[in-house]
Amino acid sequence: MQQIIQNIVFAGNIILPVFLIVAIGVFLKFKKMINDEFVSISSKVVFNVALPILIFMKVSQVDYSVNFDWYQILFLCSATIVVFVLTWVLGNYFIKDGKKLGSFVQGAMRSNIAIVGFAIIFNMSGDEGLAHGAILLSFVMPLYNVLSVIVLSITTHHEKDLDYKKIIGELIRNPLIISIIISLLFSYFSIEIPVLLERTGNYLTALTLPLALLAIGGSLNLSNLKKTSSISVTAASIKVIIIPLIFTFIAVKLGYRGMVLGNLFVILGCPTAVVSYIMAKAMGADDKIAGNIIVISTLASVITISIGLFLLKSFELI
Repeated sequence: MQQIIQNIVFAGNIILPVFLIVAIGVFLKFKKMINDEFVSISSKVVFNVALPILIFMKVSQVDYSVNFDWYQILFLCSATIVVFVLTWVLGNYFIKDGKKLGSFVQGAMRSNIAIVGFAIIFNMSGDEGLAHGAILLSFVMPLYNVLSVIVLSITTHHEKDLDYKKIIGELIRNPLIISIIISLLFSYFSIEIPVLLERTGNYLTALTLPLALLAIGGSLNLSNLKKTSSISVTAASIKVIIIPLIFTFIAVKLGYRGMVLGNLFVILGCPTAVVSYIMAKAMGADDKIAGNIIVISTLASVITISIGLFLLKSFELI
């Protein structure tokens, strides 16, 4: 019994601080202490400045050879592609509206790794875990973007209107991708960061995750849950229940344990990324469904990730 309580406390200490900050963001938005403009500006600051610096500060200081594993990257990318194909094929049988189908597939596939995932991983594994997660992110994030563009363009029949050169250019100029590449070079060649820049970077690093989580809370529209559909609930269930359950089981069978298994589980079990709503709206898909998937998966992931970490800890897998 004591061990069970310890495992519950272990999972709670990892998950609850993250989602309490999200809840504070919801409360501040309700009390009108923050608004949509705050969410928009803070999201831009996080994505373009703070988060790239956080990734650089963590990845540049770790042993490249120890943390870089092609098999883990292949596993995670393969899982993403499998989910993408299966949700599209199965969804096509039940969802006849292409705009809804596109939002369904993207919502079921795309994890909020960079913010929710990183916050949980940091609480669980510290700087080493965060660096490991950033390396995985560097490969799966471009894949998310490419697959999202494919499904949204085809299901909404806008593929002829897309500027593919612009899309590729945006992927190449993505601040997170650039940060990861530069930090890997620093790590590989053991380049030291000057003390002045290191301290400045640490200040910005401390700002990143709390600001990002507050912005997520401020962006959640709980009133839309009254109009939710079975499509949103199904996509969210796939995202936070079915995907982590199946692929974490496979990861265990493949021999992954400890920090690596914990990180893979968190990445697989993260709620749907907020950017999926932005892409759905920009490309003519059903943005209401996209928004509801984000809200439902975010709320549900508090329970599902907690249970998952509890079970992994109980079976001494992490």
